[in-house]
Amino acid sequence: MKRTKEQSRKRLHMRIRNKVSGTSERPRLSVYRSNKAIYCQLIDDLKGLTLAAASSQGVAGTKTDQAVEVGKLIAERAKANGIEAVVFDRGGYRYHGRVKSLAEGAREGGLKF
Repeated sequence: MKRTKEQSRKRLHMRIRNKVSGTSERPRLSVYRSNKAIYCQLIDDLKGLTLAAASSQGVAGTKTDQAVEVGKLIAERAKANGIEAVVFDRGGYRYHGRVKSLAEGAREGGLKF
């Protein structure tokens, strides 16, 4: 049976998730990328809580520029919650393009990972 692209990504994501876990001091920065938008959340896996979230809906510019802005936005919201460092979860996507831009935007905003 041939896997679809989404099934392959999910499988990769589960492999990453077995190694990466977020705590309240250092939450997991989870990324989801659709064709139209990019979304990210700060998640405390021990408590099962989403601490902050951001998306590119309502942000102008190219998709890569939107990803940078979302990274800066999530960093700003993390700072408001007293979070300095995160664990990056690329969600089964390659660290390239919009995912990389989001990470760089978050680093510019002051997050460490």
